[in-house]
Amino acid sequence: MQKPKVILLDAVGTLFGVKGGVGEIYGSIAARHGVHPETKPLDRAFFASFADASPLAFPGVGRERIAELEFQWWYSIARSTFERAGYLERFSDFEAFFDDLYEYFATAEPWFVYDDVRPALQRWQDLGIELGIVSNFDSRIERVLESLELDRFFRTITISSITGAAKPDPKIFRVALEKHDCPVDRAWHIGDSRREDYEGAGAIGLRAFQIDR
Repeated sequence: MQKPKVILLDAVGTLFGVKGGVGEIYGSIAARHGVHPETKPLDRAFFASFADASPLAFPGVGRERIAELEFQWWYSIARSTFERAGYLERFSDFEAFFDDLYEYFATAEPWFVYDDVRPALQRWQDLGIELGIVSNFDSRIERVLESLELDRFFRTITISSITGAAKPDPKIFRVALEKHDCPVDRAWHIGDSRREDYEGAGAIGLRAFQIDR
């Protein structure tokens, strides 16, 4: 197999995961604000709210508005999560809670790096392969990567909110390849989602791999 010029990687679920699950973290931050939800209903409500949300992408929007729109996108999901689970009315100040929650996910605290990630990234880097991230994440990813000490491995970061297209849209993969000046047949993509990563990347001719976490 020919060595690729570039390997593009997904972020959440591929490089790092959530400690204990989203419901557990949402619940722990809520407890600081006097609300004590059960984890499992909150977890189910989050994934239902996330599935119903529009893609985290804002086509045609200027860069100066992206951070605000990212915040509002996640605010809507968090509010829907607690509403579905029956806890929304228990907050005295949901906005203050969400400010804390949003900031918390920009730190290293809620995340863990999979054991095989750093050795693989180091090996690829040693082989002279350029590495990039392609993720349906928001602008906080730069702070997360830095706090997890992964930022040094990646030459580029391509995220849906800024690109204006979310995986599996071909545009986000093409934008990432352009940053590396790399033809599609010289790049690989690795991710954990069959639809977003394996099928999305494969649709434009990238050699795609689905990782099973």
